[in-house]
Amino acid sequence: MKGPLFYSKILLFGEYGIIKDSKGLSIPYNFYNGALKVSEHPSEEAIQSNQSLKRFADYLENINPELVTFDIAALKNDVEEGMYFDSSIPQGYGVGSSGALVAAIYYNYAKDKITVLENLTREKLLQLKSIFSEMESFFHGKSSGLDPLNSYLSIPILINSKDNIEATGIPSQKPDGKGAVFLLDSGIVGETAPMISIFMENMKQEGFRSMLKDQFIKHTDACVDDFLKGDVKSLFQNTKQLSKVVLSHFKPMIPKQFHELWKKGLETNDYYLKLCGSGGGGYILGFTEDIEKAKSALSDYKLEVVYNF
Repeated sequence: MKGPLFYSKILLFGEYGIIKDSKGLSIPYNFYNGALKVSEHPSEEAIQSNQSLKRFADYLENINPELVTFDIAALKNDVEEGMYFDSSIPQGYGVGSSGALVAAIYYNYAKDKITVLENLTREKLLQLKSIFSEMESFFHGKSSGLDPLNSYLSIPILINSKDNIEATGIPSQKPDGKGAVFLLDSGIVGETAPMISIFMENMKQEGFRSMLKDQFIKHTDACVDDFLKGDVKSLFQNTKQLSKVVLSHFKPMIPKQFHELWKKGLETNDYYLKLCGSGGGGYILGFTEDIEKAKSALSDYKLEVVYNF
């Protein structure tokens, strides 16, 4: 194995909003991880991953050298020897599969890299974010660079605005708490690029832009503040409002068969659903004040608890 394991992440709040300067909060999710490896007897997945790494290495060779330079010879050599990214992170699920890969490549092959052990000033964090944004654009066409940043540092990251990000602490979990954040498996693989295009198309409409600013970003920012302060009561009120806004204005990002389930949560208050990443499939993020109630209401689905209040 080359270098350490890199973990998946969950953007608790801020999907789509951070493109337009809302707040965001991203946390590492250690349940899934990945690392670069070479195998004597590669599986079909390993061979596919190796092919993708070949294309990625070519892309990195032409990346802006003022931003970052890589030991391309070493990278290409390792790829020739069959190196692949061995990952348990589901792809297209909104938990940062390409982010972990980008972090691993940067860690192993970047020259003059910024390390986790340094004093991570805001400048360094922003520099890392723009490097990762360029690198990850290979996979999505447009990337904020946040997923790889989270994966690389493995600490919660608070996004105040595009040019203002900081490492942050989050309130300690209460292992026996009734309230929870959970992942709901939609059973469908989501594609980031088409979802981003729909969003960008919608942004051309005045009405959508003002909804984004006056409702979506307002509630997103409030959720981030509530979560960090540990104000659970206010957090659930704001999450409910956010869930409503998403159901009304981000329908294409919610798989059709979940529209009713989404609405039911809002009507019963047993749980509130929101997008996890760009949507279109993958995981859906859920918030509940009573995990047992949510589990029975969603008994037909696979839930993974991420955080307990």
